[in-house]
Amino acid sequence: MEQINVIKVGGAVVEQPEYLDELLCQFAALPGHKVLVHGGGRSATRIASQLGVESKMVDGRRITDEAMLGVVTMVYGGLVNKNIVTGLQARQVNAMGLTGADMNLILSHKRPVRTVDYGWVGDVDRVDGALLSDLIHKGIVPVVAPLTHDGQGHMLNTNADTIAGEVACALVPFFDVTLTMAFEKNGVLLDPDDDDSVIPGISREMYARLKAEEVVSGGMIPKLDNAFGAIDRGVKKVIITSAVDIAGNNGTILQ
Repeated sequence: MEQINVIKVGGAVVEQPEYLDELLCQFAALPGHKVLVHGGGRSATRIASQLGVESKMVDGRRITDEAMLGVVTMVYGGLVNKNIVTGLQARQVNAMGLTGADMNLILSHKRPVRTVDYGWVGDVDRVDGALLSDLIHKGIVPVVAPLTHDGQGHMLNTNADTIAGEVACALVPFFDVTLTMAFEKNGVLLDPDDDDSVIPGISREMYARLKAEEVVSGGMIPKLDNAFGAIDRGVKKVIITSAVDIAGNNGTILQ
């Protein structure tokens, strides 16, 4: 089966020109089939402030009311996405920017209100892996923004890590999939204050121990939960690494 790399990169990287340039160079150099999923939260917060729209966060998650939905649609689907696409085209990568609404790629439902009303935030129901596979086999490199839709005319703000995992799983019937979660650190760290203390590999048993010892905590837990969930659904391996090292295997590998 053909191989494919699904790369997810956080907004903190794509919003800094020096990091973005290195990321795009490395991504362009990756051989074979590939998909890029990106964030963009810092840009959304900055532009919302410029427009007089208040940013509200609960436990690190953005509340997306009507005004903020307009901002994230502009920023994620427009500014950040097209900046990446034009950068890849300049590097001879035939990139196409997509949201989940384009070609009905990713269908979601509005997150139910429990203890917090997150507003227009989506939880993924379905990714059209056959459509993505068809585009990829036509020589197109999808660049997916963290936006989905509900099929009822509403765009939904959706976690980029979740989208990357769901896209990777949807491609499993068509490819041998490696999912790379790229961010500011070099991988999962044994010591959060030491960027060189990368844990080279994590098994499920080791993950349970690291959580119990609170070596892994905070935002890294949902990232690793998503990673192991993707492996359960057929993704061959997940790499958590630096966004300026996506071409190598120097981060943390989960299998």
